[in-house]
Amino acid sequence: MAGHHPPPAPTPAPPYRLPGPGGVPPQYHYQPPRHPQRRTASGLVVGLVGVVAALGVLAILGFSVVSSLGDGASGQFGRPGTRGGEAVTRETVTNNKLYGTGALTPVQCQVPQIGPGVASMDRFMNALSSCLDTSWTRQFAKADVPFTPPKRVFWSGPGRSPCGTYPSPGASAFYCPANNTMYVGLRHIVETSGGESLSHFAVFARVIAHEYGHHVQDSSGILSYGHQEMEQSDITGRNAASRRIELQAQCFAGAFLGAERRTIGMTREQYVAMIVDVQGRGDERQPADRRDHGSGRNYAGWVVKGFQGQKLSVCNTWTAPASLVN
Repeated sequence: MAGHHPPPAPTPAPPYRLPGPGGVPPQYHYQPPRHPQRRTASGLVVGLVGVVAALGVLAILGFSVVSSLGDGASGQFGRPGTRGGEAVTRETVTNNKLYGTGALTPVQCQVPQIGPGVASMDRFMNALSSCLDTSWTRQFAKADVPFTPPKRVFWSGPGRSPCGTYPSPGASAFYCPANNTMYVGLRHIVETSGGESLSHFAVFARVIAHEYGHHVQDSSGILSYGHQEMEQSDITGRNAASRRIELQAQCFAGAFLGAERRTIGMTREQYVAMIVDVQGRGDERQPADRRDHGSGRNYAGWVVKGFQGQKLSVCNTWTAPASLVN
């Protein structure tokens, strides 16, 4: 179980523009998963409905919780849609070298228990991120593709990145390809979880693994192709490309957590809490022009697909039918 082990030990950027007087919002940026329903005094009903819905997703996707869980390169661009100044083809996302590397090899990740206070969350994030560094470095080596882990900024106060200022309303985490850095709020990751118990560490681990998944896309050229698609599309096309990016990052997160399920202590309770959380972050109730992350069903479904998948090829959202990426 988590908590029983100590923690393990100038390139042109995409055209992100900082908000300001006369500024234009970034053309594309990574928003954190949307705020789930908060638990209230009547939260028992909401919680039970969420658990039933989560188990429904598991059943639909053929995932057996009991059988699978226990009890208890830096991606730098010449310009968006290019890699090293050259256009990226669709082959980059449909037949990426990573898809042929099989499953992630377990690195025996161990994470500390999360307690109250930013220091405890900081230890947890750094321990998990170090495991992610090792896991994905090995995976890229299988594909013979250069890989440099992302930098990390785990904030407890306001700040600024090349992709914008933080925090912003509802935001707890984002990945900035302009400087290959993950940004996660030590307090905000809890605040935007809808009051999730700190004991449900899998909920917070999924957020970090998701943002890391964007760095994986960045380093493999997938993110560059996504930028290219978004530049050439109207709002409908931009959102469709964004959903494929976001849902693939969900799948990559699930693949990592599935590979490390035993040593991080991913019990049935942890798994269900994570699925309930991601289902509540779907954007199906948003206006059509803001549907850029995916429905709750698919936002959870791609985590499940990665978690139970035996190879990374299951995370190819770019050839998936529209019904699975809506």
